[in-house]
Amino acid sequence: MPDTTPRGLTGLAFGGDYNPEQWPESVWQEDVRLMREAGVTMVSVGIFSWALLEPAPGAYDFGWLDRVLALLHDNGIRVDLGTPTAAPPAWFYRAHPEALPVTAEGVRYEFGSRAAICHSNADYRAAAANITTRLAERYGDHPALAMWHVHNEYGVPVSACYCDSCAAHFRRWLATTYGTVDAVNEAWGTAFWGQRYADLEQINPPRLTPTAGNPAQALDYKRFADATMRENFVTERDILHRLSPGVPVTTNFMTALSQCDSVDYWAWGREVDIVTNDHYLITDGRRTHVNLAMAADLTRSVAGGAPWLLLEHSTSGVNWQPRNPAKAPGQMARNSLGHVARGSEGALFFQWRQSRRGAEKFHSAMVPHGGTDTRVWREVVELGASLESLAEIRGTRTCADAAVLWDWHSWWAQNLDWRPSEDHDARERADAYYEALYDHHLTVDFAHPEADLSGYPLVVAPALYLMTEAAGNNLKTYVENGGTLVVSYFSGIVDEHDAVHEGAHPGPLRDVLGLTVEEFSPLLRGERVRLTGPDGSGLDADVWTEFVVPRGAETVWTYADGLTAGRPAVTRHRLGAGTAWYVSTRLGAAGLDDVLGRAGEDARIAPRADLPRDVEVVRRTGESGTCLFVINHTATDTKVPLETSGTELLSGERAAGRLAVPAGAVRVVRLDG
Repeated sequence: MPDTTPRGLTGLAFGGDYNPEQWPESVWQEDVRLMREAGVTMVSVGIFSWALLEPAPGAYDFGWLDRVLALLHDNGIRVDLGTPTAAPPAWFYRAHPEALPVTAEGVRYEFGSRAAICHSNADYRAAAANITTRLAERYGDHPALAMWHVHNEYGVPVSACYCDSCAAHFRRWLATTYGTVDAVNEAWGTAFWGQRYADLEQINPPRLTPTAGNPAQALDYKRFADATMRENFVTERDILHRLSPGVPVTTNFMTALSQCDSVDYWAWGREVDIVTNDHYLITDGRRTHVNLAMAADLTRSVAGGAPWLLLEHSTSGVNWQPRNPAKAPGQMARNSLGHVARGSEGALFFQWRQSRRGAEKFHSAMVPHGGTDTRVWREVVELGASLESLAEIRGTRTCADAAVLWDWHSWWAQNLDWRPSEDHDARERADAYYEALYDHHLTVDFAHPEADLSGYPLVVAPALYLMTEAAGNNLKTYVENGGTLVVSYFSGIVDEHDAVHEGAHPGPLRDVLGLTVEEFSPLLRGERVRLTGPDGSGLDADVWTEFVVPRGAETVWTYADGLTAGRPAVTRHRLGAGTAWYVSTRLGAAGLDDVLGRAGEDARIAPRADLPRDVEVVRRTGESGTCLFVINHTATDTKVPLETSGTELLSGERAAGRLAVPAGAVRVVRLDG
């Protein structure tokens, strides 16, 4: 069996994407000298090097890579070796132009960017398997090899192709998935608008149509595209397992919900030996550290709670947003150690040396254009020392207080055409509920709606438009057995085929919530409604309201105005030993804070009012003990209470009572006992 951690690492991983092919060989010696100075322990190599490794069909040049790997090994630096299959060479596309993907509008992309791939194309699949085999045969037992890195960021920037090869592949996928064309017709509801098919051969991908197409077909095509990419990953992975036994294989995910919406990471997490992730801050004016925490928690959850690895992030600004601000002094360390607190076994960057040419030349790097006499370089060296001092946390696990339910298939379905309101955004609700839990200082696991939830006192479902009967039964059992559940509006509406559940909304959630929904009543842009609580307190809401009919649930907040005035807005239902809350409108931060505070009381979660806002406290626990990470994202010095004394690992100093954490700083305390 392959390892589930990078081979040869005794501490945390630190480094980044190393692209020596962009530089004269005379620079390589300086690179490794600076890597040693910074404390680099691992680098990713060869991810976009297919054109150099196979400059012509069947002609190979491994000499430069031999020298790079030998140089890294001689300097004690481990290697995450890439298969370069995200960037086929120009000669390949000249020979096989049909391997370039086609959009739903029928436009074929051109060579000149990256990851322009039709994943159904047989020639691409054969060429990718061939270069992977050549690499594995040559480097499968190389002493520098820590792990294999297949492809790069599957689904970015292209996940689905709509060409004729994909059409044929899609029909084969449908035959495997459904068996018969009648089963497809039933699942897709093709009786509507006369879309019925008499034969699978009549089915094409959901290409451009004059108005909205079949939503169930579009949902299945997303599943097919995801499965096709995963097939290609598994092919490469199996080659590497066979020719490089024992060495773990990964591919870099992008779990941040704002950065990749085409990949079902629950499925992908089961296929990799190590879950790895790339994360980049979206600097849109929001609290970027909250999105970072969310992405890290989601990545850890995809890994089943096991340690994972941050394979890419940025030392400072990126280059692909409309505006790309630099990170503030100390922010690089806070970002990096925030991922580590939430389960990462290190912190790696894109990239080692900042490029002089190409599309990403303004993307920050560990060695910036300005060289070593720069703030970024000094912070890189400092971070390397910090990670070295945290080696003992390797293998420990992050402890969670609550769970958020998330399903990529539900997200895909929610985003299809012609829903009741374009202002309802499933990801926005996930962000909002996560941020409210974050502000209650709760560490969150994400979970699939059908997963075992018994270990969580509080479970939140912020956006589950698509829900299976099995998921509904799972949530009912969870509450009956003593759990506390919070569900947001427009959840439990359709099944796995985007067919509305029979009976009243919200389908499989009716019994657990103790209510039905007669009708949705989305608000017009800019409209707001007021809610009145049992003590006369008021809350503001927008975007969405519903005509809720309690059937066992008690009303906690009532709509004070609008079409639904006098109707229940927020309800609470006691079921068995537990409680289920329902929020039928889009609450702002204050409203979510109130509702989750009350739900937390039901779940017997002790409030953490002694912790300031934007000060994270996260635990990692294992055989070596418990380490408490405290990250101060504010501009004010603070003190955090410790339940017991301990040793602050970054400084080596003893800590007891109240831990002083300067503004913008991170402290990591190994607790005694």
